Amino acid sequence: MKPLPAPSPTSVRITGDHYQWLIAWSGCLTLLRENAIHAANPVISVGVEADDAGNLDDVVLRRRTPPHTYSQVKYTVSSATPVNEEYLTKPSPTGGPSILKKIAKTWRTLTADGIDVDLAIITNRAPDPSDPLIAVRDARTQLLLPKAADGTARSKTGQARTRWAQNADLTDTELHDLLSRLRFDLSRELAHVHEHLQLLMAVCGLRNDSHAVDEGANWVAQRVRDGHRTITLDMVKEAVDTLDLRTGPAHAILSIATLKPDPLADEADHTINWIDRFETDSAYTKRRPLVPATWTQLQNDIESAPAHLPGRSDVSVSGSLRLAPAFLTGTAFRMVTGADLAVLQRGELWSTRDTYDADCEPTVNEHDIGQGDDLAIGINVTVKAHDFTQDVLEYLREQNIPASRLLILTPPAGPQDRSVLDSHAANALAVGIRDALRRPARTHPRIHLFLACPMGLALLLGHRWNRLRPTVVYEDVGTANVYEPAFFVHA
Repeated sequence: MKPLPAPSPTSVRITGDHYQWLIAWSGCLTLLRENAIHAANPVISVGVEADDAGNLDDVVLRRRTPPHTYSQVKYTVSSATPVNEEYLTKPSPTGGPSILKKIAKTWRTLTADGIDVDLAIITNRAPDPSDPLIAVRDARTQLLLPKAADGTARSKTGQARTRWAQNADLTDTELHDLLSRLRFDLSRELAHVHEHLQLLMAVCGLRNDSHAVDEGANWVAQRVRDGHRTITLDMVKEAVDTLDLRTGPAHAILSIATLKPDPLADEADHTINWIDRFETDSAYTKRRPLVPATWTQLQNDIESAPAHLPGRSDVSVSGSLRLAPAFLTGTAFRMVTGADLAVLQRGELWSTRDTYDADCEPTVNEHDIGQGDDLAIGINVTVKAHDFTQDVLEYLREQNIPASRLLILTPPAGPQDRSVLDSHAANALAVGIRDALRRPARTHPRIHLFLACPMGLALLLGHRWNRLRPTVVYEDVGTANVYEPAFFVHA
C-alpha cells in the first residue's frame, strides 16, 4: 500500500474535532440508554465544550446525582509522543501551564463545594511503559492508583509523585486525591472508537453501521456550531427520529468476559470479569477456570446477574465467552422469566425478539450408548459431522457417562461454517432444536449436552431451554479428553 502524505494542519484539526464529536456522541448514547432502561443514576445531559468546566470541558456527562464526569479529549496523528510525565508536565506551546497543572486547577474548582467528581483524559496516545506512574495504570479502572501510591519517597515511583505534585502545585495528599479520580483512557484509536460506538448503538436499539456512527457525530458537531453546549435527552431522541436510527428497544448491558476485555464493560450495568481467572494468557486458548477458580463459582456469578440489572426485560450480553457459559447465561434469563435477550454476533445483534417464518427442524441422528438411563445430546452446527460425533461418543464411553443413547442434532443442510447467518435463522433453529428434544427427553432423568455452534445460538438456545430435563452442560477444553462438565442446569 502506498504511504499517505503527511496530514496538513487543517486535516489534523478536522480529525481532532471529529474525534471529540464521536466521544460526545458516545455520551449521548449513554444518556439515551440509561434513561430508557431506568438506570439508578442516569446521565441527564451531555456538555460539549461546557461552561464552568475549566480544562476538562470537552465532554461532560452530568448525572442526576454527582459525581459528574468531566473529560479532556486529546487527538494526535503522530504516535511519537506517548502519555508520560514529560507530556503531562511540560508547559503549553505558548508557555502556559502544563496539562497536569490545568487539570489540577480545574479539579480544585469543581470540588470547592465538597461535591465529588469523575475526571478523564481521553486520547489515542499510548501509555509510556517506561514512565514510573503511567506504567502502573490499572487497565480495569484506568486509574494510576493503587500502585502509583506504592514505594517510599526515595523510590522511582515516589520521586515521580513528588515531581508531579510540584508541577501541579499540589501537596502529596492532594495529588493522591486527584489520582483517585483521574482516569487515563488511553490508546483510544479512531477505529476503536468507531467500533465501540457501533456496539453501543446496537445495544441502544439503533442502526449501527459505520454511516450511522458518523451521522451521530455530525449531529453533535452541528449542535455545537449552532451554539448548543448542553445536549438534553429530548434533543437526542429528536435526533434519533430525524436521522431514522431506531431499530428496536434499548437494552440493559450485561458484560461477561472470560477470554478478552469487553469494549462495552465501562457502559455495562453489571460486569462479570473472569479474564484473569481462566487458564493461559491468550484469548484463543482460554477454555477453563484457572485453579482455584471453578466452574461452580462462574455459574454462581452468571445466575446472580439478573438481580444486579435495572428493572428491564431487554438485556444485551456483551463480552467474550465460550459456549457453555453462553448457554448458561441464556438459561439465567430464560423465556419463562419474561426476559428478552440479545447478543452481538459478528457485529450484528441477535435478539430473541426477532421473528421468523417457520421453525427450523433439525436433522436427528441416534447412536446407542447403553451405559445408563440419561440422554446425551450433541448440537453440531459448525464442525465436521464425523469428527464431532466421534469426539462425543469417545468421551461418553471413556468417562462412562450413564447415558442410554446419543442424539446428534444438525441443521437440515448439515453442519458447516456460517450455516446460521442471522438472528432470524438462529431463533428458528433454537426453537426447532428445543421442540425436537422435548418428547425424546421425557423418559430420561438427565440430559448431557455438548455444543458446537455459534456463541449467539448457544445463548438463544439456553434462553428457550424450558420443559426439558435437568442438564449437564459440557465445555470443549482442548485436552486429550476433549470435554469436561462445566455447569448443571435445573429444568
